[in-house]
Parts: sequence; C-alpha cells; structure tokens
Amino acid sequence: MLTTVDPLLIFLTVAIITGTAIIVLSQFIGPRKNTAVKLMPYESGMDPIGDARQRFDVRYYLLAIAFLLFDVELLYLYPWAVTQWRIGSEAAAATAGYASVGLPPAFRGLVFAEILVFVVVLVSAYAYAWRKGVFQWR
Repeated sequence: MLTTVDPLLIFLTVAIITGTAIIVLSQFIGPRKNTAVKLMPYESGMDPIGDARQRFDVRYYLLAIAFLLFDVELLYLYPWAVTQWRIGSEAAAATAGYASVGLPPAFRGLVFAEILVFVVVLVSAYAYAWRKGVFQWR
C-alpha cells in the first residue's frame, strides 16, 4: 500500500539516478578536445580586455536590483491570485479532505486591500526608478 510520501520518494530516486547517469555518461561519451580557443577566458561574448577586478558602473547594480524587485513581485501576486479567486464548492472541498476552497469570503476584501497596497508601493517604486533614469542605459 502506498503512503502519501511514496510518490515523492519514487520521484526523487528516479531524478537522482537519472541525473547521476547523465553526468557519468557524459564523461565517457562527450568529446574531449582542448584547444587554445576553448581554454581561453570568455566573458559575455567578448574577449576579456584589461583587469578582471575593474569597477562596474553603479547603473548596472541599480538595473539588477530593479529587475529583482519586479521579478519577485510575481512570487507574491501569483499565489494570491490563485487562492483569491478559486472557484469550487465547500462540499467538493470536504470530500477531497480540504477544510475550504480558496480564501474564506470574510477575508477576501482584507487580502485584496493588502494586495492593492503592495501594488501601489510597487508602482510608486517603478515610477521613482523611471524618473531617476534607472532604465536608461547611457
């Protein structure tokens, strides 16, 4: 009889075996021809020129932080959107063994207001970054 953890253990076992097999087989099957061009340092599609410890412009870091800010936003919005508007009956949820489907109706307004505050702060950060010229690469 399968328990609830058995499918996960089977999946992890197959994934580990497959990954290990691919790594081991690639060492034996893959081509190995080291040339001067292959052994040369490579950096973002260009030949490296100058010292590797040179300073980066601060605009690079501003753009990277702005990307992270707007990328991480989806980590908060997607689960909320899924649970906020999940459609289903309480009877179906009880049959499946869940306590309820989605957010309880009493909390939907409060959670929606909190998400609106989050989006307003995010949009204001986007407008501030735009005004400061973070998205313009000079």
